[in-house]
Amino acid sequence: MQTFMVMTISVVVPTLNEERVLPGTFPHTLALGFDEVTVVDGGSRDRTPDILAPYVSARGACPVTVVTAPCGRATQMNLGAALSRGDVLLFLHADTLLPRDAKAQILQALGDPACVGGRFDVRFERDEGWGWVISRMMNLRSRWTGIATGDQALFVRRTAFQKVGGFPDIPIMEDVEFTRRLKRAGAVAALRTKVVTSYRRWERRGAVRTIVLMWLLRFLHWLGIKPERLKQLYGDAR
Repeated sequence: MQTFMVMTISVVVPTLNEERVLPGTFPHTLALGFDEVTVVDGGSRDRTPDILAPYVSARGACPVTVVTAPCGRATQMNLGAALSRGDVLLFLHADTLLPRDAKAQILQALGDPACVGGRFDVRFERDEGWGWVISRMMNLRSRWTGIATGDQALFVRRTAFQKVGGFPDIPIMEDVEFTRRLKRAGAVAALRTKVVTSYRRWERRGAVRTIVLMWLLRFLHWLGIKPERLKQLYGDAR
């Protein structure tokens, strides 16, 4: 019978002005049995700090730490990783809901010593029309290329995270670059169980327009256009 090493899992959540989604996603995350949650806020100007404060003082089964950092998802996630103590790091966007058995699925995937990390499939909260099509395209592309995005709840062994140098300090495409490096370090699990994430980016800009924009950004990134310029084109969707 195969036995698995006991591993602790730290969840790292980068936030910036997430008052609309945190009341739903944060309690859900805390109920899933992870060992700790570290929130790294990029200077929110809404009620995000107020929403998180009671969880810090509650001192429940899953300790919550909230710190601030210069705004930038890569910077925030790298700091969260440095402050966390888990054997495994799970990077979770504030607008994303994990499946109920997320912890068990991560531990099962990493029960294979060759597996250095992984990601989940994704679906949008609006799982119909363009939302249905886009999420299925994202999952197929990710499975085919081995490259994932932060919407898919990336998880990684701490040792592998350190080996690849963490997230590159760039303002956009940090998740793409990180997973590209990670798959060189070992096997990356593509879990078919889905996380549920917000459709706000696609809803705000329009589905077709956003699809074109995302493929354009990836193409320009491949051509070597500086991430700072790409970030200007991307903007923000909060």
